[in-house]
Parts: sequence; structure tokens; C-alpha cells
Amino acid sequence: MDERAVLEELKKYRKMDLKYEDGAILGSMCTKPHPITKKISDMFFETNLGDPGLFRGTKKLEDEVINNIGKFLNNPNPFGYIISGGTEANITAMRAINNIAKAKRKNHKTTVIMPETAHFSFEKAREMMDLNLITPPLTKYYTMDLKYINDFIEDRNNKNDISVDGIVGIAGCTELGAIDNIKELSKIAEQNNIFLHVDAAFGGFVIPFLDDKYKLDNYCYEFDFSLNGVKSMTVDPHKMGLAPIPAGGILFRDKSFKKYLDVEAPYLTDIHQATIIGTRSGVGVASTWGVMKLFGEEGYKNLASECMDKTHYLVKEAKKLGFKPVIDPVLNIVALEDDNPEETSLKLRKMGWFISICKCVKALRIIVMPHVEKEHIDKFLGALTEVKKN
Repeated sequence: MDERAVLEELKKYRKMDLKYEDGAILGSMCTKPHPITKKISDMFFETNLGDPGLFRGTKKLEDEVINNIGKFLNNPNPFGYIISGGTEANITAMRAINNIAKAKRKNHKTTVIMPETAHFSFEKAREMMDLNLITPPLTKYYTMDLKYINDFIEDRNNKNDISVDGIVGIAGCTELGAIDNIKELSKIAEQNNIFLHVDAAFGGFVIPFLDDKYKLDNYCYEFDFSLNGVKSMTVDPHKMGLAPIPAGGILFRDKSFKKYLDVEAPYLTDIHQATIIGTRSGVGVASTWGVMKLFGEEGYKNLASECMDKTHYLVKEAKKLGFKPVIDPVLNIVALEDDNPEETSLKLRKMGWFISICKCVKALRIIVMPHVEKEHIDKFLGALTEVKKN
């Protein structure tokens, strides 16, 4: 095939894909990247941060990106990487917790407390590292029960039983957008010398820029490195940061955690490698750098406000039609109660609407990303009403 034929054939496959701007994608935490990232992608498409000594400029950009993200997460000296996404970031954090625990006690099964609303990436980490995961009950606000956690740790300490090595708090859970009380989890972690990881894959580019008028009294919005107990954080630029996929992020409090991640790679320009994936494109790094420079703090504040306004519009209009949210929106995520979400979701998909469902509660899940407009919301609610009537 010649070049023209190859491109024409690829266009056929691309036409099979949904496009964000059509408004039918309502269940994804990703969105259409900022247009500047096309130009940046062309500029950096051959870079490989798996071998940073060959691409020193791109590596410098990565360091700047991590520092820039660290600034709005109240960490002046972060250590981290731009990687494939939240899954790799969470597994990396679990790897750090596991290696720290193994360094203390050789024949010890690493125990980590996390909510049942935690992302499925933690189940992958459990399988890979044979972790012992403890899931406390949820409060009515779908956050972890703090009393249960305190009692569980105290009981283990009193019995001199298997100690707790890590806690995971969620800042914007995948299904509902709920935020665990990271402030209190930080205190618990500090008091008991436990590693606290915060999964802010979604909330990391929303919560710091959220206007106070959108904040609910039932949730604590303090979640970042200003809390001394927080040791690592997942935050994804390819979600609300408007970077192209893949561009996830893992940040640690400082570089002292690197030794728990490093493996030797003597045939590369840097003899140690800490990321799970070896070969890493520099496109996500450069694109994140570019979008963050363009947007700045004000740009992300405006983006968060626009999405929250549309989220509240969705909830208001849904209530008029008799649909009830599981909780008031904490972030730009809405879960609408439904007796049979699997069936409803399938019917909506046949009508061209792609939402998702929750597993912790019977509900339909809608993410109001930047590509979602009010006209899309109106059309979707019309389709949902039609489905429920039939």
C-alpha cells in the first residue's frame, strides 16, 4: 500500500470511533485534549523518557511539569513522573508501600486500608503484589468510616498483630466523585507511621481550582501535600488537565521515596529506572507542560466552574423529570438512582448514548467533562425519559 492508501484505510477505522465533541460520551473521565497538543505531539513524537539521557530537554520538561503540579498541590519539592495514567500511578504507589513494608519485615504480607469505592487498579496491585486489602464500611456520604479505621488500627496494635502499612484515600472517587476525609486520614497515618496515598486521578485537576460556592459542608476539601501524612498522590493531566492520552501523574512528597522504586537498568543512559513502564513517550509530558502554561491557575478555575455549572444544571433538570441523584455533586460527576442500571445503560447505548454504571450503588454515572454542553444534557435526559417510560 502507498501512503495515501494507508491513510484512507485508517480513516475508515477512525470513523468507527465516537468523538467527544458529539456529546454522546457521558461516562468517560477523559475529554478532547486542548488543540495546541496536536502541534506539540508532532514536535515530540519520537522522544522516549525511558532513556532520559538521550532526551535531556524532554526530561527537563518532565521535571518542570512535576514541580508545576506540585505547586498547586502544596508541595514545593515533589518527586514523580508523568506516566500512562491513574492505573500505573496507583500501582506505583502500592509498589512503594510494599517495598517499604518488606524492608522492615521480610516475611510480612503488606496490609493496606482503602475504600470499596477505590479504583480497580488497586485490585490489579493486589494480584501483582499479594497485598492484603482492608475495606472499611462507607458513611452515608460514600466516604470511609474513620472510626472503623481508628478501631481497626488500634486493635491490631493492641494484639501486636499484623500492622497496617498503607492507607489509600480517594479525592474524587470514580463512581460518585466523593472525597474521603484526607485531613483526618493524614492525622491517623502520622500518628501510626503509616504511608498515606491519595488517589486524586480525577480530583487533582479539579479540587484545587474549585470555587467555594460549589463546596459541600459534608466533605473536607483539604487533600494535598499540605497535610503532613500524605506521602504520594495520583493526579492525571489527561483528565481535567486537557492533556492528550496517555498523561497520568504520580507525585511523592520528596525524592527520598525513589530508592523504593528504583531498579537497575545499566544499558540505559540513566542506570536506574523507577517507573513500571520502561518506554515512555515524551508527548504527554510536553503537552501537559504546554496546556498548563496556556491555562494557568485562572484557566483551570474557569474550566472547573464551567463544568460544575453544567453539572448542577444536569441535576436540576434530572430532578424535574423525577430522577434522583445518589448524592449532591461533589465534583463534576453525577450518579442517578436506577433500579436496573445495566438494562437502562444498554438501552441508552442502543440510542447512541454512552454512560456507565456504579457498582457501589444502583445508579447511572454521568461525567460532565468540558466537551459536554447543555444541549447534550437536554438530549440525553430526553433519551433517558423515553427509556424509562418504555
